[in-house]
Amino acid sequence: MPKQISAARRSSMVGLLTAASLALALSGCASYDVTAPADARADAPAADVKAKDAKDTKGGDAGGDVDCRKAKCVALTFDAGPSENTNRLLDILKENKAHATFFMLGKNHIAERPAEVKRIDAEGHELANHTWSHQILTEIKPDEVKRELSRVQDEVRKITGKTPTLMRPPQGRTDGTVSEISKELGLAQVLWSVTAKDYETTDSALITKRVLDQTKRDGIILLHDIYKGTVPAVPGILKELKKRGYTVVTVSQLLSPAKPEPGMAYRP
Repeated sequence: MPKQISAARRSSMVGLLTAASLALALSGCASYDVTAPADARADAPAADVKAKDAKDTKGGDAGGDVDCRKAKCVALTFDAGPSENTNRLLDILKENKAHATFFMLGKNHIAERPAEVKRIDAEGHELANHTWSHQILTEIKPDEVKRELSRVQDEVRKITGKTPTLMRPPQGRTDGTVSEISKELGLAQVLWSVTAKDYETTDSALITKRVLDQTKRDGIILLHDIYKGTVPAVPGILKELKKRGYTVVTVSQLLSPAKPEPGMAYRP
């Protein structure tokens, strides 16, 4: 049985499940919890809210803290790396003082590029899980789902000493079983509201336009640092987002003072 959720979450679930573009609906199973970042912040336990406010009063932490209850935030995320393009992307993010969440693949990516994984972590970005080999989790057995996720957890921990708390299911496809396994592994599920479909074009100007046309407050932007046209689009995206008053954050910053809840699916 799905657990009881707040009215805000129920509202988010209804909107989410009725959206035509919602990848979750492809699974045909809605026996899991879904919430939006704004609802997660509103539902944050009082203790977490007080702790967040106390930290803000002191000027934030050493890495700089953002309060997305007040700021006009948008989360920037990159899937399926690291790749040969990741170091250039990290240079761009550093130049723009922006941080992102990296949903990384294991096979041929984390396993082959541990130096990039270390750099992502060292420069204050968020390490996250995109499975070992990009299998569609709703189409494989539970033991395989667990293996796809846990292998990434183990490899990232071995490289950085940190274990991801976020995962993105390939194609956004999840169901009750995937959610339960994610919960067991301590992983919240993160979907998106903005996609440039950068896997189908190398036109950086088009990628930029698609992102900017879709971005709204509390959005989650999906890009891939493995594709040729994506990284060259990032400087223009960041410049225009800043011009429009957005603060670019990681997914966990977007949710704060709430903490990512294992098994929960987050989507604006």
